[in-house]
Amino acid sequence: MAWVAQCGDDLVPPAHPVRRIWEVVEHLDVSGFYATIKAREGVAGRDTTDPRLLVGLWLYACVRGMGGARELARQCEENLAFRWMCGGVTVNHRLLSDFRTDHGEALDALFTQVIASLVDKGVVKVSRISQDGLRVRVGAGASSFRGEERLQELLGQAQQHVEELRRQLEGPEGAGLTARQRAARERAAREKQQRLKEAIAQLPEVKKRHEETVKRAGRGRQGKKAQARKPRVSTTDAEARVMKMANGGFNPAANVQLAGDTESRAIVGVEVSHEGSDSAGLSAPMRAQVEKRTDGKVREHLLDGGYVRYEDIDAAADQGVALYMPPKGATNPERRGQEWDPKPGDTEAVKAWKQRMASEEGKQIYKQRAATSETLNADLRTFRGLGRITVRGLAKIRCVVLWSALAYNLMHFGSALLTS
Repeated sequence: MAWVAQCGDDLVPPAHPVRRIWEVVEHLDVSGFYATIKAREGVAGRDTTDPRLLVGLWLYACVRGMGGARELARQCEENLAFRWMCGGVTVNHRLLSDFRTDHGEALDALFTQVIASLVDKGVVKVSRISQDGLRVRVGAGASSFRGEERLQELLGQAQQHVEELRRQLEGPEGAGLTARQRAARERAAREKQQRLKEAIAQLPEVKKRHEETVKRAGRGRQGKKAQARKPRVSTTDAEARVMKMANGGFNPAANVQLAGDTESRAIVGVEVSHEGSDSAGLSAPMRAQVEKRTDGKVREHLLDGGYVRYEDIDAAADQGVALYMPPKGATNPERRGQEWDPKPGDTEAVKAWKQRMASEEGKQIYKQRAATSETLNADLRTFRGLGRITVRGLAKIRCVVLWSALAYNLMHFGSALLTS
């Protein structure tokens, strides 16, 4: 045995990446995360953990590819880099989990702050952006989806269970339970009932989309198959939808939309939806978001063939935006290669798009889409913890994606944020 005198700052070497992340966090304005703190100077209350520390922990966790609060809490006890950042402050997984998803507006403002700073320093330009969708598996189970009749039946059972539980807790059976046990049982029953109500509230939208799908499929075999699939909603995550994944299978997932600057490959836009198809008008809102964050103007927008909609091409042309995306392939083998030929009903914007994509210059510009979007998708999924997402609801899923996107930008452009 030996007595060892050690300074907490000596836990990590001077060039360790955790120091760079913390240095960047110290330069960021994180005042939005302090708004929910009620215990302040001169007001009674328990001391709270500094939100700046929690921001730093989650950013470095995403840099390291960690996506769970329990794993992060464990690393804060065992990993020297996380212990150095904590500086003797203890954190638990519930605190970390709540902080991760409870500050959507502040997190979005922080993402905008970083992007605006990079634009101001000339590192990021948004005149040409690339957008792509990433299907991410969510926590809802495939067996949790139910039809309308079954949902109504389950809701009636849940309401009956809540009433029976209340009578039991007020009677002799509840006398031997502690206050914490009583509260836990009541909370579990209420949450189950609330989830069923949320699922039923989603049914009108799901029915509408199902009718649109049946209409598009027509009266043939595909139409009959689409009509046979009844509208269903998950009882664990009402906003989850079954989507076709990259491996060809179908799973409950969220559609994560990422926009990147083609020159710097910085992430400049993030959105999450439960649209199973990218052709649901997702390009225009992304352009508006990027322009709002950067106070710049998008001139060229690169997309894959899944976004093709003639009405979007016309709308983009009215805004002075040139879209670069390939047409959908012809189903008739004899007509393949004729996708660029003008058709009688084509508008001027559609004709210009076809001419642009058929040119050699357009083909060279479009090559930047895969180099940008596929890089961003692979980086976030492989290295920034954007694997399967276990939180419920689009708002919380968006927070998880924002943390990953922030970590990506800070990892690649953190040095630029520290320069004067």
